[in-house]
Amino acid sequence: MDLKKVFLKDACPTSIGGQAIMEGIMMRGPERTAIGIRMPDGRIFMKTEANPKGSKWGKVPIIRGVVNFVNSMVYGTKVLMYSADKLEEFYPDDYEKDKFDVWVEEKLGKEKAWKILMVLSVVLAIAMSVGLFMLLPTVVVGWISHLTDSILLMNLVEGIVRILIFILYIVLISKMPDIKTVFQYHGAEHKTIHCFENNLELTPANAQQFYTVHPRCGTSFLVFVMIIAVLVHALMGWPNVFFRVAGRLLVLPLIAGLSYELLKWAGRSSNPIVKILSLPGLYVQKLTTKEPSDAQLEVAIAAMKAVLKPAGTPYFEGICNLNGEPVPEEKEEEKDAEEKEEE
Repeated sequence: MDLKKVFLKDACPTSIGGQAIMEGIMMRGPERTAIGIRMPDGRIFMKTEANPKGSKWGKVPIIRGVVNFVNSMVYGTKVLMYSADKLEEFYPDDYEKDKFDVWVEEKLGKEKAWKILMVLSVVLAIAMSVGLFMLLPTVVVGWISHLTDSILLMNLVEGIVRILIFILYIVLISKMPDIKTVFQYHGAEHKTIHCFENNLELTPANAQQFYTVHPRCGTSFLVFVMIIAVLVHALMGWPNVFFRVAGRLLVLPLIAGLSYELLKWAGRSSNPIVKILSLPGLYVQKLTTKEPSDAQLEVAIAAMKAVLKPAGTPYFEGICNLNGEPVPEEKEEEKDAEEKEEE
């Protein structure tokens, strides 16, 4: 991997970030968010909305990392569920609700059921992430205390096991067709942001010339968390498993905050230290991103352009063109009529 194509010398870093979703992309800018989804007929469905006002804690170093992590988890889950709901409308034969979702909707109504399912999804995602990647390794590696008294070595082995579990998890889920598509949209997101940061016209051809990896990616954040955890945990000794697990949970916010600051630094700097620290996350991104098609890049670019609209531009939800602008209903009706005539 040529790092000169990742830490681009003349690039102008932006605060715009994104997230791959089911058959689409979410882009979030300073003022607005755009969610673009590719429909079965090739058109792009777009939803734009104002960003919620940030709290004062979102500007305090270290603390803002925890605040942004929680907000990203909650909003990211919300967007994923939104894209899944839309896919049920667009692909009714391919996406069917499971029995639990249907039961909850029947008992509570669709709106209340949606909110409850979102909360459950966030709680389960956090519990699984903390349990699988933070707590399981320290329990599994507990036996090493019988082989060595080196606190540093024990924590290092725990960190290596944690990273291996993370990589194995990514490799396994990447075999699923739907996840592979999500990873392609993840690559499209990064290519589009690279293209914008290099002041090039936002076109699929221009975006395709860039790597699918980016220094500010959430994958790099998770890798930073696992690396910093080794250093922080080493200062805490190696008590019995109960206090070890409790300690890991208590310092997790601090680790997340430090990782966020490191990620922000990596996103706006290209000095040699940053490059070395970023390498593990960049190589893991090679697993969480795939080369996108031009059609997938069109969705990412439309979402980016929708985010870049000037203040005062009305928000909308519906079909859009490749510039992220709503298509008038009359034109949609004309297109539908033409398609019926062709049939």
